[in-house]
Amino acid sequence: MSLDELMEILACPKCKGDLELKKEQDAIFCHNCRLKYSIIDGIPDMLIEDAHRF
Repeated sequence: MSLDELMEILACPKCKGDLELKKEQDAIFCHNCRLKYSIIDGIPDMLIEDAHRF
């Protein structure tokens, strides 16, 4: 499954809101929670405790 396909089913684990993929930053953003989830070796790290505020 590609990252684009995965984005169709992913939701923010904290607020269950929509996410934005920014491939150039290797990150997925939740604008509701203001959290940035890293993409490591093509795999999204969707753990809330690993997310960074932006």
